[in-house]
Amino acid sequence: MPTLSHPSGPLAPRGRSTRKRGAVLTAAVLLGTATAAAGPATGATAAPAPPAPPRAPGHAAPTTPDCSAAYRITQKLDGGTTWRMCWRYDTDAGLTLDRVTYQPPGATAPVKVLTSARLAQIHVPYDDGGAEYDDLTGAGFGYGLQNLKPAECPGGTLTTVKVADVGEIKGLCTTTRARGHAYRMASDNGSKVWQAQAKDLLVYTVNKVGWYEYITEWRFTADGTIGANVGATGSLSPVDYNATDGRGWPLGKGARGYATSHAHNVFWKLDFGLDGSTKDRIEQFDSTVTAPPAGGGGPTVKTKRTVVTKELAGDAKNMRWWRVVSGTGKNADGHARSYEIVPGHTDTHAGRGFTQHDVYFTQARACEKFASNNIGNCAAGAGDSVDKWVNGETLTQPSVWVNIGFHHIARDEDQQPMPVHWQGFQLAPRDVTAMNPLTPAELASQNGQPDLGS
Repeated sequence: MPTLSHPSGPLAPRGRSTRKRGAVLTAAVLLGTATAAAGPATGATAAPAPPAPPRAPGHAAPTTPDCSAAYRITQKLDGGTTWRMCWRYDTDAGLTLDRVTYQPPGATAPVKVLTSARLAQIHVPYDDGGAEYDDLTGAGFGYGLQNLKPAECPGGTLTTVKVADVGEIKGLCTTTRARGHAYRMASDNGSKVWQAQAKDLLVYTVNKVGWYEYITEWRFTADGTIGANVGATGSLSPVDYNATDGRGWPLGKGARGYATSHAHNVFWKLDFGLDGSTKDRIEQFDSTVTAPPAGGGGPTVKTKRTVVTKELAGDAKNMRWWRVVSGTGKNADGHARSYEIVPGHTDTHAGRGFTQHDVYFTQARACEKFASNNIGNCAAGAGDSVDKWVNGETLTQPSVWVNIGFHHIARDEDQQPMPVHWQGFQLAPRDVTAMNPLTPAELASQNGQPDLGS
Protein backbone atom coordinates (compact mmCIF):
# COMPACT_ATOMS: atom_id res chain seq x y z
CA MET A 1 0.00 0.00 0.00
CA PRO A 2 1.21 3.54 -0.60
CA THR A 3 2.63 5.74 2.12
CA LEU A 4 0.10 8.17 3.57
CA SER A 5 1.31 11.71 3.95
CA HIS A 6 0.27 14.79 5.84
CA PRO A 7 1.74 18.27 6.16
CA SER A 8 3.90 17.29 9.13
CA GLY A 9 5.45 14.22 7.54
CA PRO A 10 4.62 10.70 6.34
CA LEU A 11 2.56 8.21 8.26
CA ALA A 12 3.70 4.62 8.58
CA PRO A 13 2.91 2.69 5.39
CA ARG A 14 0.04 0.30 5.90
CA GLY A 15 1.49 -3.14 6.48
CA ARG A 16 4.59 -2.06 8.40
CA SER A 17 4.44 -3.22 12.02
CA THR A 18 4.79 0.12 13.76
CA ARG A 19 5.58 -0.06 17.48
CA LYS A 20 5.65 3.67 18.11
CA ARG A 21 3.58 4.56 21.13
CA GLY A 22 1.13 7.25 20.11
CA ALA A 23 0.58 10.30 22.23
CA VAL A 24 -2.81 10.62 23.83
CA LEU A 25 -4.33 13.92 22.91
CA THR A 26 -7.44 15.57 24.16
CA ALA A 27 -9.86 18.09 22.79
CA ALA A 28 -13.02 19.61 24.05
CA VAL A 29 -16.67 19.40 23.27
CA LEU A 30 -19.64 20.47 25.31
CA LEU A 31 -22.94 19.91 23.56
CA GLY A 32 -25.42 22.72 23.79
CA THR A 33 -22.79 25.46 23.60
CA ALA A 34 -22.00 27.58 20.60
CA THR A 35 -18.25 26.93 20.71
CA ALA A 36 -15.90 24.23 21.93
CA ALA A 37 -12.38 24.92 23.10
CA ALA A 38 -9.48 22.63 22.27
CA GLY A 39 -8.27 20.57 25.19
CA PRO A 40 -4.66 20.10 26.26
CA ALA A 41 -2.27 17.82 24.38
CA THR A 42 0.15 15.59 26.23
CA GLY A 43 3.00 13.32 25.26
CA ALA A 44 1.73 10.31 27.21
CA THR A 45 -1.50 8.64 28.15
CA ALA A 46 -3.73 11.03 30.03
CA ALA A 47 -4.04 9.79 33.58
CA PRO A 48 -7.59 9.38 34.84
CA ALA A 49 -8.75 11.78 37.49
CA PRO A 50 -8.54 10.38 41.03
CA PRO A 51 -11.72 8.71 42.27
CA ALA A 52 -14.20 10.88 44.04
CA PRO A 53 -14.26 10.54 47.85
CA PRO A 54 -17.01 8.30 49.26
CA ARG A 55 -20.35 10.02 49.68
CA ALA A 56 -21.88 10.33 53.08
CA PRO A 57 -25.13 8.39 53.53
CA GLY A 58 -28.07 10.22 52.05
CA HIS A 59 -25.97 12.39 49.74
CA ALA A 60 -26.79 12.17 46.01
CA ALA A 61 -24.20 11.08 43.49
CA PRO A 62 -22.61 13.85 41.44
CA THR A 63 -24.41 14.55 38.17
CA THR A 64 -21.30 15.32 36.08
CA PRO A 65 -18.35 13.07 35.19
CA ASP A 66 -15.24 13.70 37.27
CA CYS A 67 -13.37 15.44 34.46
CA SER A 68 -13.09 19.08 33.46
CA ALA A 69 -15.54 20.70 31.06
CA ALA A 70 -12.85 20.58 28.36
CA TYR A 71 -13.12 16.78 28.29
CA ARG A 72 -16.88 16.47 28.77
CA ILE A 73 -19.84 15.57 26.57
CA THR A 74 -23.33 16.14 27.99
CA GLN A 75 -26.60 15.67 26.12
CA LYS A 76 -30.20 15.57 27.31
CA LEU A 77 -32.36 13.69 24.82
CA ASP A 78 -36.06 13.94 24.06
CA GLY A 79 -37.94 12.25 26.87
CA GLY A 80 -35.51 13.43 29.54
CA THR A 81 -32.65 10.91 29.39
CA THR A 82 -29.21 12.49 29.91
CA TRP A 83 -25.89 10.98 28.78
CA ARG A 84 -22.58 12.23 30.16
CA MET A 85 -19.03 11.15 29.40
CA CYS A 86 -15.41 12.24 29.08
CA TRP A 87 -13.35 11.73 25.96
CA ARG A 88 -9.79 11.82 24.69
CA TYR A 89 -7.89 11.04 21.52
CA ASP A 90 -5.10 8.48 21.16
CA THR A 91 -2.83 8.22 18.12
CA ASP A 92 -3.08 4.43 18.26
CA ALA A 93 -6.70 3.78 19.36
CA GLY A 94 -8.30 6.99 18.09
CA LEU A 95 -11.40 8.14 19.96
CA THR A 96 -11.71 6.90 23.55
CA LEU A 97 -14.75 7.46 25.78
CA ASP A 98 -14.33 7.41 29.56
CA ARG A 99 -16.70 7.58 32.54
CA VAL A 100 -19.91 7.09 30.57
CA THR A 101 -23.06 7.63 32.65
CA TYR A 102 -26.75 7.30 31.88
CA GLN A 103 -29.41 9.22 33.80
CA PRO A 104 -32.98 8.10 33.05
CA PRO A 105 -35.72 10.73 33.22
CA GLY A 106 -36.80 11.37 36.79
CA ALA A 107 -33.70 9.76 38.32
CA THR A 108 -31.93 11.83 40.97
CA ALA A 109 -28.47 10.63 39.95
CA PRO A 110 -26.77 9.09 36.90
CA VAL A 111 -25.97 5.40 36.60
CA LYS A 112 -22.30 4.72 35.96
CA VAL A 113 -22.03 2.38 32.97
CA LEU A 114 -18.59 2.34 31.29
CA THR A 115 -15.24 3.24 32.77
CA SER A 116 -13.67 3.17 29.30
CA ALA A 117 -14.68 2.19 25.75
CA ARG A 118 -12.68 2.28 22.51
CA LEU A 119 -11.52 0.41 19.44
CA ALA A 120 -8.95 -2.28 20.17
CA GLN A 121 -7.90 -3.27 16.62
CA ILE A 122 -8.95 -3.41 12.98
CA HIS A 123 -7.25 -6.52 11.60
CA VAL A 124 -7.27 -6.85 7.79
CA PRO A 125 -5.93 -10.11 6.32
CA TYR A 126 -6.14 -10.61 2.54
CA ASP A 127 -7.43 -13.91 1.13
CA ASP A 128 -4.28 -14.62 -0.88
CA GLY A 129 -2.09 -14.50 2.23
CA GLY A 130 0.05 -11.78 0.70
CA ALA A 131 -0.91 -8.98 3.09
CA GLU A 132 -2.15 -8.70 6.66
CA TYR A 133 -2.61 -5.41 8.48
CA ASP A 134 -3.21 -4.27 12.05
CA ASP A 135 -4.64 -0.88 11.18
CA LEU A 136 -4.56 0.61 14.69
CA THR A 137 -1.09 -0.34 15.88
CA GLY A 138 0.62 -1.04 12.55
CA ALA A 139 -0.74 1.37 9.97
CA GLY A 140 -1.10 4.82 11.56
CA PHE A 141 -4.87 4.77 12.25
CA GLY A 142 -4.79 7.57 14.83
CA TYR A 143 -2.66 9.83 12.68
CA GLY A 144 -5.21 9.59 9.86
CA LEU A 145 -7.93 11.59 11.64
CA GLN A 146 -9.86 13.49 8.98
CA ASN A 147 -11.14 17.05 8.88
CA LEU A 148 -14.93 16.98 8.80
CA LYS A 149 -17.09 19.49 6.98
CA PRO A 150 -20.17 20.99 8.68
CA ALA A 151 -22.38 18.98 6.30
CA GLU A 152 -20.87 15.80 7.80
CA CYS A 153 -22.08 16.79 11.26
CA PRO A 154 -25.61 18.08 10.61
CA GLY A 155 -27.04 20.01 13.53
CA GLY A 156 -24.06 19.17 15.71
CA THR A 157 -20.74 20.47 16.97
CA LEU A 158 -17.38 19.96 15.25
CA THR A 159 -14.42 20.08 17.59
CA THR A 160 -10.74 20.62 16.81
CA VAL A 161 -8.42 17.82 17.92
CA LYS A 162 -4.66 18.28 18.27
CA VAL A 163 -2.97 15.22 16.74
CA ALA A 164 0.73 14.68 17.41
CA ASP A 165 2.98 15.31 14.39
CA VAL A 166 -0.08 16.24 12.32
CA GLY A 167 -1.57 19.41 13.76
CA GLU A 168 -5.08 20.58 14.47
CA ILE A 169 -7.87 18.55 12.90
CA LYS A 170 -11.53 19.47 13.11
CA GLY A 171 -12.26 15.81 13.54
CA LEU A 172 -14.87 15.09 16.23
CA CYS A 173 -18.61 15.35 15.64
CA THR A 174 -21.25 15.29 18.38
CA THR A 175 -24.83 15.55 17.20
CA THR A 176 -28.33 14.12 17.59
CA ARG A 177 -30.18 12.17 14.95
CA ALA A 178 -33.78 11.00 14.61
CA ARG A 179 -34.31 7.22 14.56
CA GLY A 180 -38.08 6.82 14.42
CA HIS A 181 -40.27 5.17 17.03
CA ALA A 182 -39.01 4.80 20.57
CA TYR A 183 -42.18 2.84 21.31
CA ARG A 184 -45.80 2.46 20.21
CA MET A 185 -48.72 0.82 22.02
CA ALA A 186 -52.41 0.98 21.15
CA SER A 187 -55.17 0.31 23.66
CA ASP A 188 -57.27 -2.80 23.07
CA ASN A 189 -60.24 -0.79 21.86
CA GLY A 190 -58.09 1.51 19.71
CA SER A 191 -59.20 4.63 21.52
CA LYS A 192 -55.71 5.54 22.67
CA VAL A 193 -52.23 5.25 21.19
CA TRP A 194 -49.08 5.84 23.20
CA GLN A 195 -46.08 6.56 20.97
CA ALA A 196 -42.90 8.58 20.98
CA GLN A 197 -40.34 9.49 18.33
CA ALA A 198 -36.73 9.34 19.45
CA LYS A 199 -33.42 11.04 18.82
CA ASP A 200 -30.04 9.49 19.58
CA LEU A 201 -26.78 11.11 20.61
CA LEU A 202 -24.02 10.34 18.09
CA VAL A 203 -20.29 10.81 18.72
CA TYR A 204 -17.97 9.99 15.81
CA THR A 205 -14.68 10.49 14.02
CA VAL A 206 -13.32 9.47 10.59
CA ASN A 207 -9.82 7.98 10.21
CA LYS A 208 -8.09 7.25 6.90
CA VAL A 209 -5.83 4.20 6.58
CA GLY A 210 -4.53 3.46 3.09
CA TRP A 211 -7.48 3.63 0.72
CA TYR A 212 -10.03 2.93 3.44
CA GLU A 213 -11.78 5.47 5.65
CA TYR A 214 -13.24 4.26 8.94
CA ILE A 215 -16.15 6.01 10.68
CA THR A 216 -15.93 5.25 14.41
CA GLU A 217 -19.43 5.85 15.74
CA TRP A 218 -20.88 5.66 19.25
CA ARG A 219 -24.66 5.95 19.55
CA PHE A 220 -26.55 6.60 22.79
CA THR A 221 -30.33 6.24 22.95
CA ALA A 222 -33.07 7.56 25.21
CA ASP A 223 -33.84 4.07 26.55
CA GLY A 224 -30.27 3.50 27.77
CA THR A 225 -28.89 1.48 24.83
CA ILE A 226 -25.34 2.05 23.57
CA GLY A 227 -24.38 1.24 19.97
CA ALA A 228 -20.77 0.79 18.84
CA ASN A 229 -20.22 0.77 15.08
CA VAL A 230 -17.42 1.10 12.56
CA GLY A 231 -18.32 2.06 9.01
CA ALA A 232 -15.82 1.24 6.26
CA THR A 233 -15.88 3.51 3.22
CA GLY A 234 -13.41 5.30 0.94
CA SER A 235 -12.06 3.23 -1.93
CA LEU A 236 -11.00 -0.27 -2.85
CA SER A 237 -7.23 -0.44 -3.11
CA PRO A 238 -6.27 0.01 -6.80
CA VAL A 239 -3.02 -1.90 -6.24
CA ASP A 240 -5.02 -5.03 -5.31
CA TYR A 241 -6.86 -5.45 -8.64
CA ASN A 242 -4.84 -8.56 -9.36
CA ALA A 243 -6.75 -11.47 -7.80
CA THR A 244 -6.81 -13.73 -10.85
CA ASP A 245 -6.29 -16.80 -8.66
CA GLY A 246 -9.96 -17.04 -7.75
CA ARG A 247 -9.60 -15.05 -4.52
CA GLY A 248 -11.27 -11.92 -5.85
CA TRP A 249 -14.18 -10.50 -7.80
CA PRO A 250 -14.16 -9.07 -11.33
CA LEU A 251 -14.76 -5.31 -11.52
CA GLY A 252 -15.02 -3.15 -14.60
CA LYS A 253 -15.85 -4.25 -18.14
CA GLY A 254 -15.74 -7.99 -18.57
CA ALA A 255 -13.16 -9.65 -16.34
CA ARG A 256 -10.40 -7.07 -16.65
CA GLY A 257 -9.66 -6.48 -12.96
CA TYR A 258 -10.12 -8.58 -9.84
CA ALA A 259 -10.29 -6.86 -6.44
CA THR A 260 -8.66 -9.12 -3.85
CA SER A 261 -11.06 -10.37 -1.17
CA HIS A 262 -10.12 -9.66 2.44
CA ALA A 263 -11.54 -9.50 5.97
CA HIS A 264 -12.15 -6.66 8.40
CA ASN A 265 -11.97 -8.01 11.95
CA VAL A 266 -12.95 -5.11 14.21
CA PHE A 267 -12.31 -5.32 17.95
CA TRP A 268 -13.59 -3.12 20.76
CA LYS A 269 -12.39 -3.07 24.39
CA LEU A 270 -14.89 -2.24 27.15
CA ASP A 271 -14.34 -1.76 30.87
CA PHE A 272 -17.67 -1.37 32.62
CA GLY A 273 -17.57 -0.34 36.27
CA LEU A 274 -21.37 -0.49 36.60
CA ASP A 275 -22.58 1.69 39.49
CA GLY A 276 -18.97 2.67 40.11
CA SER A 277 -17.90 -0.84 41.17
CA THR A 278 -14.96 -2.73 39.62
CA LYS A 279 -16.44 -6.07 40.73
CA ASP A 280 -18.81 -6.65 37.82
CA ARG A 281 -19.49 -10.27 36.93
CA ILE A 282 -20.09 -11.97 33.59
CA GLU A 283 -23.03 -14.32 33.00
CA GLN A 284 -23.69 -16.53 29.97
CA PHE A 285 -27.17 -17.73 29.00
CA ASP A 286 -27.91 -20.71 26.75
CA SER A 287 -31.37 -21.88 25.70
CA THR A 288 -32.23 -25.34 24.41
CA VAL A 289 -35.36 -26.02 22.36
CA THR A 290 -36.93 -29.47 22.49
CA ALA A 291 -38.99 -31.09 19.74
CA PRO A 292 -42.77 -31.10 20.32
CA PRO A 293 -43.91 -34.17 22.23
CA ALA A 294 -45.34 -37.06 20.22
CA GLY A 295 -48.62 -36.93 22.13
CA GLY A 296 -49.25 -33.31 21.18
CA GLY A 297 -48.41 -29.91 22.58
CA GLY A 298 -45.73 -27.44 21.71
CA PRO A 299 -41.93 -27.47 21.93
CA THR A 300 -40.38 -26.35 25.20
CA VAL A 301 -37.41 -24.11 25.88
CA LYS A 302 -35.07 -24.33 28.86
CA THR A 303 -32.62 -21.54 29.61
CA LYS A 304 -29.48 -22.11 31.66
CA ARG A 305 -27.45 -19.37 33.33
CA THR A 306 -23.70 -19.85 33.83
CA VAL A 307 -21.64 -17.43 35.90
CA VAL A 308 -18.32 -16.95 34.09
CA THR A 309 -15.74 -17.08 36.87
CA LYS A 310 -12.63 -17.69 34.75
CA GLU A 311 -11.27 -15.90 31.70
CA LEU A 312 -13.16 -16.98 28.60
CA ALA A 313 -12.92 -16.91 24.81
CA GLY A 314 -16.61 -17.09 23.90
CA ASP A 315 -18.32 -18.17 20.71
CA ALA A 316 -21.71 -16.86 19.66
CA LYS A 317 -24.30 -19.51 18.86
CA ASN A 318 -28.04 -19.73 18.46
CA MET A 319 -29.85 -18.57 21.63
CA ARG A 320 -26.65 -17.71 23.52
CA TRP A 321 -25.95 -14.33 25.03
CA TRP A 322 -23.86 -12.66 27.71
CA ARG A 323 -24.44 -9.87 30.18
CA VAL A 324 -22.25 -7.78 32.48
CA VAL A 325 -23.84 -7.59 35.94
CA SER A 326 -23.26 -4.85 38.52
CA GLY A 327 -21.57 -6.02 41.69
CA THR A 328 -23.42 -3.45 43.78
CA GLY A 329 -26.32 -1.70 42.01
CA LYS A 330 -29.97 -2.71 41.83
CA ASN A 331 -32.98 -1.10 40.23
CA ALA A 332 -36.14 -0.06 42.09
CA ASP A 333 -37.49 -3.60 41.83
CA GLY A 334 -34.44 -5.00 43.61
CA HIS A 335 -33.00 -6.62 40.48
CA ALA A 336 -29.28 -6.41 39.76
CA ARG A 337 -28.47 -3.91 37.04
CA SER A 338 -26.76 -5.29 33.96
CA TYR A 339 -25.94 -4.65 30.31
CA GLU A 340 -26.44 -7.32 27.66
CA ILE A 341 -23.93 -7.69 24.81
CA VAL A 342 -25.87 -7.85 21.53
CA PRO A 343 -23.51 -8.62 18.62
CA GLY A 344 -24.39 -7.63 15.08
CA HIS A 345 -23.83 -9.96 12.13
CA THR A 346 -20.29 -11.30 12.09
CA ASP A 347 -18.05 -13.43 9.86
CA THR A 348 -15.72 -15.22 12.26
CA HIS A 349 -12.25 -15.51 10.71
CA ALA A 350 -10.39 -18.73 11.57
CA GLY A 351 -6.99 -17.61 10.33
CA ARG A 352 -5.55 -16.37 13.62
CA GLY A 353 -6.07 -17.38 17.22
CA PHE A 354 -7.36 -13.95 18.21
CA THR A 355 -9.95 -13.85 15.40
CA GLN A 356 -11.45 -17.28 16.11
CA HIS A 357 -13.80 -16.14 18.86
CA ASP A 358 -16.55 -13.52 19.14
CA VAL A 359 -16.04 -12.25 22.69
CA TYR A 360 -13.22 -12.42 25.21
CA PHE A 361 -13.48 -11.82 28.94
CA THR A 362 -10.08 -11.20 30.52
CA GLN A 363 -8.88 -10.02 33.89
CA ALA A 364 -8.16 -6.30 33.48
CA ARG A 365 -4.49 -5.49 32.89
CA ALA A 366 -3.17 -2.02 32.10
CA CYS A 367 -0.76 -3.39 29.50
CA GLU A 368 -3.42 -5.38 27.60
CA LYS A 369 -4.56 -2.65 25.22
CA PHE A 370 -4.94 -4.03 21.70
CA ALA A 371 -6.43 -7.31 20.52
CA SER A 372 -3.49 -8.00 18.20
CA ASN A 373 -0.05 -6.47 17.69
CA ASN A 374 -0.41 -5.19 21.25
CA ILE A 375 1.93 -2.33 22.13
CA GLY A 376 1.07 -2.18 25.82
CA ASN A 377 4.49 -3.38 27.01
CA CYS A 378 3.29 -6.51 28.79
CA ALA A 379 5.87 -8.74 30.44
CA ALA A 380 7.97 -11.04 28.31
CA GLY A 381 6.08 -14.19 27.38
CA ALA A 382 2.64 -12.62 27.90
CA GLY A 383 1.80 -12.70 24.20
CA ASP A 384 0.69 -9.77 22.08
CA SER A 385 -2.92 -10.74 21.29
CA VAL A 386 -6.09 -11.18 23.32
CA ASP A 387 -6.32 -14.95 22.87
CA LYS A 388 -3.01 -15.33 24.72
CA TRP A 389 -4.44 -13.53 27.75
CA VAL A 390 -7.23 -16.06 28.27
CA ASN A 391 -5.32 -18.46 30.52
CA GLY A 392 -7.74 -19.50 33.24
CA GLU A 393 -7.26 -16.58 35.59
CA THR A 394 -10.15 -15.81 37.96
CA LEU A 395 -12.28 -12.88 36.82
CA THR A 396 -12.54 -10.28 39.57
CA GLN A 397 -12.31 -7.19 37.36
CA PRO A 398 -13.29 -8.23 33.81
CA SER A 399 -12.40 -6.48 30.59
CA VAL A 400 -14.73 -7.22 27.68
CA TRP A 401 -13.48 -7.59 24.10
CA VAL A 402 -15.96 -7.82 21.20
CA ASN A 403 -14.92 -9.05 17.74
CA ILE A 404 -17.18 -8.36 14.75
CA GLY A 405 -15.85 -9.60 11.40
CA PHE A 406 -16.77 -8.94 7.77
CA HIS A 407 -15.46 -10.96 4.82
CA HIS A 408 -15.31 -8.36 2.07
CA ILE A 409 -15.78 -9.85 -1.37
CA ALA A 410 -15.94 -6.73 -3.51
CA ARG A 411 -18.81 -5.93 -5.90
CA ASP A 412 -19.29 -3.49 -8.76
CA GLU A 413 -21.22 -1.17 -6.42
CA ASP A 414 -18.14 -0.74 -4.21
CA GLN A 415 -16.78 1.80 -6.69
CA GLN A 416 -16.45 4.73 -6.63
CA PRO A 417 -16.53 5.84 -3.76
CA MET A 418 -17.39 2.77 -1.72
CA PRO A 419 -20.75 2.81 0.15
CA VAL A 420 -20.39 2.63 3.93
CA HIS A 421 -20.45 -0.91 5.32
CA TRP A 422 -21.27 -1.04 9.04
CA GLN A 423 -20.00 -3.53 11.62
CA GLY A 424 -20.91 -3.34 15.27
CA PHE A 425 -22.89 -4.37 18.31
CA GLN A 426 -25.14 -2.96 21.02
CA LEU A 427 -25.05 -2.83 24.79
CA ALA A 428 -28.68 -3.17 25.87
CA PRO A 429 -29.76 -2.25 29.41
CA ARG A 430 -31.22 -5.23 31.26
CA ASP A 431 -32.92 -4.31 34.57
CA VAL A 432 -31.10 -0.98 34.78
CA THR A 433 -34.50 0.62 35.39
CA ALA A 434 -37.67 -0.97 36.80
CA MET A 435 -39.70 -0.09 33.68
CA ASN A 436 -39.13 1.44 30.27
CA PRO A 437 -37.44 4.71 31.23
CA LEU A 438 -39.72 6.50 28.75
CA THR A 439 -42.95 5.06 30.20
CA PRO A 440 -45.73 7.69 30.08
CA ALA A 441 -46.86 8.84 33.54
CA GLU A 442 -50.35 7.40 33.07
CA LEU A 443 -48.87 3.89 32.60
CA ALA A 444 -46.32 4.05 35.43
CA SER A 445 -48.58 2.09 37.81
CA GLN A 446 -48.45 -1.00 35.59
CA ASN A 447 -45.04 -2.29 36.72
CA GLY A 448 -45.20 -6.10 36.81
CA GLN A 449 -48.85 -6.33 35.79
CA PRO A 450 -50.23 -4.43 32.78
CA ASP A 451 -53.86 -3.45 33.08
CA LEU A 452 -56.27 -5.31 30.85
CA GLY A 453 -57.57 -2.99 28.20
CA SER A 454 -54.52 -0.76 27.95
